[in-house]
Amino acid sequence: MTTADTQMNGQSLDVAEQRRKELEQLFPGIFTETRNDKGELKVTIDLERLKAELGEFTDIYDSRRERYGMDWPGKRDCLRLIQQPSTATLKPCREESVDFDTTENLFIEGDNLEVLKLLQKSYYGKVKMIYIDPPYNTGKEFIYPDNFSESLDTYLQYAGLKDSEGRTFSTNTANEGRFHTKWLNMMYPRLYLARNLLREDGVIFISIDDNEVENLRRMCDEIFGEENFIATIIWHKMDSPKNSAKYFSEDHDYILLYARNSEIWRPNLLPRSEKMIERYKNPDNDPRGPWLLGDLAARNYYGKGTYKIQTPSGKVIPGPPAGSYWRVSEQKFWELEKDNRIWWGENKDNRPGVKKFLSEVRQGVIPQTYWNWKDVGSTRNAKQELSRLMGASSGDEVFITPKPVGLVKRMLQVATAPDSSDIVLDFFAGSGTIFEATFALNAEDGGYRRVIGVQLPEVVSKGATVSEMARKRIKKAGERFSAVDDIEDRTHTGFRTLQLAQSNFKQWQSPDSNISDEELLQQMELNVDHVDPNASQEDLLYELLIKAGVMPTEKVEQVELAGRTLFSVAEGTLLVHLEDDTDQALMDAVLAKAPGQFICLDKAFHGNDQLKTNAVKTFEAFNQGKEKIDQIDFKTV
Repeated sequence: MTTADTQMNGQSLDVAEQRRKELEQLFPGIFTETRNDKGELKVTIDLERLKAELGEFTDIYDSRRERYGMDWPGKRDCLRLIQQPSTATLKPCREESVDFDTTENLFIEGDNLEVLKLLQKSYYGKVKMIYIDPPYNTGKEFIYPDNFSESLDTYLQYAGLKDSEGRTFSTNTANEGRFHTKWLNMMYPRLYLARNLLREDGVIFISIDDNEVENLRRMCDEIFGEENFIATIIWHKMDSPKNSAKYFSEDHDYILLYARNSEIWRPNLLPRSEKMIERYKNPDNDPRGPWLLGDLAARNYYGKGTYKIQTPSGKVIPGPPAGSYWRVSEQKFWELEKDNRIWWGENKDNRPGVKKFLSEVRQGVIPQTYWNWKDVGSTRNAKQELSRLMGASSGDEVFITPKPVGLVKRMLQVATAPDSSDIVLDFFAGSGTIFEATFALNAEDGGYRRVIGVQLPEVVSKGATVSEMARKRIKKAGERFSAVDDIEDRTHTGFRTLQLAQSNFKQWQSPDSNISDEELLQQMELNVDHVDPNASQEDLLYELLIKAGVMPTEKVEQVELAGRTLFSVAEGTLLVHLEDDTDQALMDAVLAKAPGQFICLDKAFHGNDQLKTNAVKTFEAFNQGKEKIDQIDFKTV
């Protein structure tokens, strides 16, 4: 371990590098060495070899060959944008949180593209369900970046977190009309990064209307894989026709459902409604309980299904109805009769049916692709319930297009389990419906689902932002459900607010993502005091958690070691020292605790290379002979 090896990288996950590593695991033989334009050796991918390993021995790129696929202006820039790591941070906001120290729910204010990049290390492959309700491309304004020259600085200026000369986020304004390209450029990188966060048994639900459903389907086929498409759900959102419609009353929206891996994911059964259960009766007082009469006749041909039947009253039924067959053989039929599973009617002379007992059917029903507003709520219901919760006279006063709590709760029922700590994510959080729906379902079934919401601080009216209004809603929903007896404590309904901000470390604020570790080290040596003087230790801690790949919801405690105060994260798995000085005694105390990771400030060594070298050697000596999982990863920043 050299001094350079200990230097912490302040960037988000390098998606391109991650993909190369995954490819190397599958096809190690495709990596080779070539010289670049400067004559320097570099590792590259032998595309000819890759195609050969995949059983294809034709030319790799042939500009004359026609290909099936989706393309639009800016797609190449989308791919470049995905591969540019973020150097930003997520700043903790205690005053805008509820139960900050104990909750495992996150509300993140910021541009969701930057946030998704920052979440890659901590949440890669850990999210069970994603639901998003992105801006519909209707020709009206939506505020999200589609200009690839825009950066973190643009967002900071837009959000009022940095001096600006009136600069704003790019918008799709009404006078520009409805451009598919701008919408696709906005959505593609976000969906690409979102896929990385899904577990192998995870799914994503996406609300959309007719304007972009076709393009969204094709884009998702490319990102998630056509084989992982599950269903297009129809949500009947209008509880009454819109008589002012120019052509038709548009009564539905779509919800596209994709799995991370359709071979693994399966939907949960939905609970039976009271109306369904009421259909089960027990007119003969069968000890097996209520039953529902099933038809014995079916249209599918069955060679043994054409016999005659004599009823208990003596009436002879010559056979099944014309064009149909009995579902079971004659022998099986009389076995069912002997077991009191055949119903002949009150007079014992009806055409027979088979009893299906409620106690024997599956404990739930398979989800359907049509969701009626009577079951999951309508757009009007959504505004009404939000108005009641917020104490507003109209839903329009608090949010224009909220989704019903029942709609999102249905998704949670299909895709998450109450007996696990499933993580759900909405990176177009809007009014915060995902939080209220999660709180409601947890209260209903005793679950411990955790939720992450991301929302841009878009100004909507009277200087208020969507993110501010969402936090108010989440607080009120939390207060409502924290009073429910089944909720053990407020950690289920609290939330930790984080805000997208520029890095607290000066060397990580550089826009040059191609700088080498050696060059970065040289810059740091020229400017040892590289920490933002306005940043608190907690600000520094949460940036380091994100950059180290630790969930920012992990439990944090302060501990005393060798006369100094350190942060202990995740029950001591990570120790962080953020004071301005250190010594060998502290290093020895850390080794005694044997955390998985130890991070300290570089300036704590006060430029004492000997002290730092000794620290590095101390950790090297400790790690020698240890199993990899027992070693301590020592980093400085």
